[in-house]
Order: sequence, then C-alpha cells, then structure tokens
Amino acid sequence: MNFRHEWKHEINALDLLVLRQRLRAVAQPDSHAVAGRYHIRSLYFDSPSDKALREKIDGVNRREKFRIRYYDDNISLIHLEKKCKINGLCQKHIAPLTDVQVQEILEGNLSWMPHSPDPLVVEFYTKLLSQRLSPKIIVDYTREPFVYAPGNVRVTMDYHIRTSSDCSRFLSPQCVTLAAGDPVILLEVKWDTFLPSVIQRAIQLEGRCTSAFSKYARGRLYG
Repeated sequence: MNFRHEWKHEINALDLLVLRQRLRAVAQPDSHAVAGRYHIRSLYFDSPSDKALREKIDGVNRREKFRIRYYDDNISLIHLEKKCKINGLCQKHIAPLTDVQVQEILEGNLSWMPHSPDPLVVEFYTKLLSQRLSPKIIVDYTREPFVYAPGNVRVTMDYHIRTSSDCSRFLSPQCVTLAAGDPVILLEVKWDTFLPSVIQRAIQLEGRCTSAFSKYARGRLYG
C-alpha cells in the first residue's frame, strides 16, 4: 500500500459553506454518503503510558495507532484500522471485524485472534499483548466527503465531534457522547502522488494554516 499525503486545516462555519459549494462543482460526493454526509464512530486504543497520544503530541516522525470504526450506527460492517505516519505521509491498513469479535475484544477475550486469516488482526493481537493496548476513548463525528479521481483525492469536512470514555458501550446505540470542547470543523485533504490544481483552487482559503488537529487527542482531553 502506498503512502498518501495529508493536509488538515481547522475552518469555520462560513468556510464550510464556501467549500461545500466549490467542491460540489468540481468533485463527486463519496458514494457511501447519504444526503452528502455520514456519521462515524471510532474506538481508539493506546498503551498504559499513552504511547500513541504522546507520540502525536510530541510530533514523533514515525508513529502508528489502532482504532475500530463503523458508520451510520451500522454494526454489520465494522473495520479494524491501523494508521501509520512516516515523514509526514500517511498509510492506512483495514481489516473487517464482526460485532461479536469486537465485543470479545472489549471483554478481553482474545483467544480467537491469533487464528484469524487476516494478518492485521494477528498484528493487533500481538500488540494488544506486547504493548498492553486497551480501549481508551470513543469519538463520534459527522463527515462530508468528496472524491476526485485524478490523484486519488479525498476531501472531507468533519464536525459535531463528540466523545465518551465509556468504551464498553461502543456498539450500543444508547451510548451517550458529549461535545469534545468548543465546536471545531476540520478540513482534511488526502492524495497520492499529486494534488490537481482544480482541487487546490477549490480548497484555497485565506488565512488558513495547516493544522495538527487530532480527534483522538481531543477526545482524550474531553472524554
């Protein structure tokens, strides 16, 4: 899997309206989005010493984190994700999980994992043990995604970021999440080897600088 470039920018509500109109004119909404958006719920894992959190805050050049994620409250399709960052470039590995498997992980029943046919699940198992990873925080948010085929570009705008430390209720629709501090809207732009000029022009905003915003770190702060 190739590494991808990634930009993050904190934007405001007016920026969101402007970008939404621009992107609709030049890019396509993600095919999985209903009415242009979807809801994401993620469960993040970390070590007792908060290795992933500390490496993010310290800007460590080579780092990784594990999370489990599903969309629009649909637990029939759940992903284990490992996100790596090296020299500012990103890479994501994905493996499917069932809701039963996720519940087993939440309860600490890991005996099935080393027998999984998926190498990412096996790697996660070894790091659950060797790094003593455990669930740390739930993060919810709404995402508006756009795609542009040349350059394999993906532009997303995330908002309504909420969090909960009650990780045992990750799969429950009754899980209550609270606002993760002051409202934030996050623009993320990802691409492969080049970012087409039409997208560069569409996302251009006056006075907006690249951000190191982390939903995981925000969730840990307010969860």
